[in-house]
Amino acid sequence: MLTIGLVMLQGARKEHAKALVNAAKEMNLDVEIRNLRKSEEIGLIDGLILPGGETTAMKIASQSEDLLSALWHYVETKNVPILATCAGAILLCQNKLIRATIERNVYGGQLHSFQTMIKSTIGDGEFPGVFIRAPAFKSNECEEIAYFDSEPVGLLDANRMALTFHPELTDDLRFHRWLLTSALKTKGL
Repeated sequence: MLTIGLVMLQGARKEHAKALVNAAKEMNLDVEIRNLRKSEEIGLIDGLILPGGETTAMKIASQSEDLLSALWHYVETKNVPILATCAGAILLCQNKLIRATIERNVYGGQLHSFQTMIKSTIGDGEFPGVFIRAPAFKSNECEEIAYFDSEPVGLLDANRMALTFHPELTDDLRFHRWLLTSALKTKGL
């Protein structure tokens, strides 16, 4: 049994949970999803999903419960794999948990959201990438794993994955499967 923490501050949390359950079914795994709202809920997690949302609102919402600072400490000391999407990727970069810099809303505001086919080294073939007020990586020292045209939109730094798009809003499960596979390896299974 794997326990995956799902940060419940903002973003497509239900969609991430559904994608994780579907990926676990495909892999014939038992998975428990632990909804994280407070630092004391972290417990023993084997992996972490940091959904998108609005970064400033996420930071403010987490302050009273000390959730994000407790999570950063936990993942640094326990080497827990992370799947971070959109604003989650921004938080990883801002907290130096991935060796990259990032800029918010590069592709425009909410009205400029779009979907396009993306190439990736994870999984087979292209897949639909959903960009909603998406950030862009400005520099990185990571493995580039997904591209929109020639621009990296997905990075892997050890067992921390940062995506500037929303895979949870599609039927493609490759990144949620990656998280489960990484959690199994980290757990020694």
